[in-house]
Amino acid sequence: MQELLRSNDPTVIAFASALLQGEGIDCFEMDVNMSVLEGSIGILPRRILVREGDLDEARKVIADNGIETGR
Repeated sequence: MQELLRSNDPTVIAFASALLQGEGIDCFEMDVNMSVLEGSIGILPRRILVREGDLDEARKVIADNGIETGR
């Protein structure tokens, strides 16, 4: 798995996940429960991971929809 996207905004993560799933690209959200450790203030970014073979296509989907990758 390779990191595709990193963001503190949960709406960006949800939108990106929906776009990827709509294109048939499996993705996995990391650090979803880190808010418990940080006190739910949103300072730790969440990440979306995709399979290495899907990374180029996933990057194209994200870029075509104007989503910043946080990298």
